Amino acid sequence: MTTLSRTPTDPSAPRPHGKTALRNWLLFGLQDSKGAHQGPGGVTTAHEKKHSWWQVMCLTGVDYFSTLGYQPAIAALAAGVISPLATIVLVLVTLLGALPVYRRVAGESHRGEGSIAMLERLLPRWGGKLFVLILLGFAATDFMITMTLSAADATAHLIQNPLAPGWLAGQNIAVTLFLLALLAAVFLRGFKEAIGVAVVLVALYLGLNAIVVVLTLAEVFTHTVAIGDWWQALTTSHGNPFMVIGIALLVFPKLALGLSGFETGVAVMPQIRGAETDTEANPAGRIKGARRLLTTAAVIMSAFLVTTSFITVVLIPQQEFQPGGQANGRALAFLAHQYLGVGFGTVYDISTIAILWFAGASAMAGLLNLVPRYLPRYGMAPAWAKAVRPLVLVFTLIGFLITFLFKADVDAQGGAYATGVLVLMTSAAVAVTLSARRGRQRKRTVGFGVIAVVFIYTTIANIFERPEGIRIAAVFIAGIIIISLLSRVRRSFELHATHVHMDRQALEFMSEVVEGPLTIISHEPLRTSAQAYEDKLTSAIEVSHLPLNHQALFLEVIVDDSSDFETELQVHGVERHGYRILEVHGPVVPNTIASVLLHIRDVTGLMPHIYFRWTEGNPVTNLLRFLFLGEGEIAPVTREVLREAVPEVTNRPWVHVG
Repeated sequence: MTTLSRTPTDPSAPRPHGKTALRNWLLFGLQDSKGAHQGPGGVTTAHEKKHSWWQVMCLTGVDYFSTLGYQPAIAALAAGVISPLATIVLVLVTLLGALPVYRRVAGESHRGEGSIAMLERLLPRWGGKLFVLILLGFAATDFMITMTLSAADATAHLIQNPLAPGWLAGQNIAVTLFLLALLAAVFLRGFKEAIGVAVVLVALYLGLNAIVVVLTLAEVFTHTVAIGDWWQALTTSHGNPFMVIGIALLVFPKLALGLSGFETGVAVMPQIRGAETDTEANPAGRIKGARRLLTTAAVIMSAFLVTTSFITVVLIPQQEFQPGGQANGRALAFLAHQYLGVGFGTVYDISTIAILWFAGASAMAGLLNLVPRYLPRYGMAPAWAKAVRPLVLVFTLIGFLITFLFKADVDAQGGAYATGVLVLMTSAAVAVTLSARRGRQRKRTVGFGVIAVVFIYTTIANIFERPEGIRIAAVFIAGIIIISLLSRVRRSFELHATHVHMDRQALEFMSEVVEGPLTIISHEPLRTSAQAYEDKLTSAIEVSHLPLNHQALFLEVIVDDSSDFETELQVHGVERHGYRILEVHGPVVPNTIASVLLHIRDVTGLMPHIYFRWTEGNPVTNLLRFLFLGEGEIAPVTREVLREAVPEVTNRPWVHVG
């Protein structure tokens, strides 16, 4: 595969103008065939600076902790007076379910691939890749709604601040679009030192939230009438305590927003500084740091979720949570203004706006890491999808569309966000259950299986309660699958091999040929009898008028997983019935043959000639077999792959068909 990047230029040479300059700017830093790039969320290298686990926790925390900006209000609106009890259920699911699951994911996916990569390994071939594409659709839903919901909530905090100019009133959509555009501008310019910014924002935001929580809790327990009113409303509306607990269990899926952040926590693992004894195969220090990150973040968030759900329901009138109310989407900001004054409330608003906006940056980085990690490797993305800037523009335009469709409403987007989060967490629970079962860990299999059932129930309940989430996820899934398949078809005639390696025996076979032509005969690996090789050689000699005693090499391609796209080829020399054979495993026969022929040309300096027989069968059927099974019409497709790879005919290996 060719890697495009910025190359040194002559200062005296004229600079490109117009379309060329724009194209060079957009494709700057285009990733290589393995998905590494100079962009946000990119694969870290050995020399890149690593950070302590608590610093990296702040990077994922801008997503996780920022949900405090809107979670208490959404919980109060969805669950009413039961919100604190439902939140306790949510916290139990977090600490006893999500946390153990992702601690295991961290141990088995230490390069930051997350649970999707675990399922990819457990479910190979086309079925596995289709499943990964579906999960990518839900992940895109999660990250895109994180961007738009966070920007919309930042807008609500800005507009409803008493010091905000009056002309901002009613401009929620316009302000949200501006924040999304500003986010895109940051990524188009470059995204560096994110962790340093995240540490400052998280420390400031959590500190201000701690002040609000402590002082409002003191207010609650000073004026116990508010607690009595809440308790009376709870018992009057819902009857005996068992009924209340049952309702809390049924209601808690509505609060699923408070579970966000775990997938991001695993994705940023490569940023964690491990121990000096760490190896790439066993980075025990990095895994330990990631588990500390996940545990600490979950404990901090759980404490804030329980306390904030209680104080908001007790101190804020229910009507203020309704659309148009002062606490709608900003319950803690309402309390900050109400009990600590306009000055402190404004500082709180600024910190909330900053961290919500930066939560969108975390989501954008996640998208820029996730999409290139899978789709190009599957052959299911256009070439420009390996570059950061075009993807930033695409994601920003999608964010604009979502903002218009949901009218920058925080509550309206909550269901879609929760759906994306819950599906990813469910997939993680299923992945670790299958992993434990494969490792024959019976107790852990049962435990993770129970957690998976809880997440499946929560996901289904959320989908029925908020069906808009599955609708928008379905749009993302359909878009990803359609674009991926079209791209796969379009890229079918590319060279798929990232590298070609030959063992000593294969090299010795070719070294015996001191002058051309270097004759190679394509042969089916299933026909390995001596008669089959003799018939094939005789046919090639008749077609090409080669000497009767000519010693040709046979090339056999064994198709392993036809769903793979970019692969490393290992060519082995073997002898069978006195015939010399080059044996190679690959996903697609014609493309693999083309890559091996070009490698032979480069290694020997001789031009290889390859001989085929025409493939029997319907051309349309053979085309479908080529696209999905890696076989089909071998000879013409091999020639077409070589023609696209080598435009100059005199440098192209020869293809003969008889």
